[in-house]
Amino acid sequence: MVRVCLTNLRASPGVTELRPTCYPTNMKKTSVYLTEAEVELLRRLAEREGKSQATVLREAIAAYDERALPDRDFAVFESGEGDGRSVADIPEEELMRGFGEQ
Repeated sequence: MVRVCLTNLRASPGVTELRPTCYPTNMKKTSVYLTEAEVELLRRLAEREGKSQATVLREAIAAYDERALPDRDFAVFESGEGDGRSVADIPEEELMRGFGEQ
């Protein structure tokens, strides 16, 4: 991973210091809107894991992406059967025939 390091002047009351700050170049910066409760949860998770909040978010996104999702390939079993008419051309009475019957 390539990092770009800049020297930042950080000042607080009575203290002025130069510190290098490194930014990974293979990532994009973004903003995320969170509720106060979500911010607090993210802070606690990061602290508990000993990771940055950004790392916790990246790991959560990766886990979400890798989770098992239901199959989205819908079967068209016997869809070619019938008399070839479009459903739009079949009278409603014919389409409703048999509904509600056992």
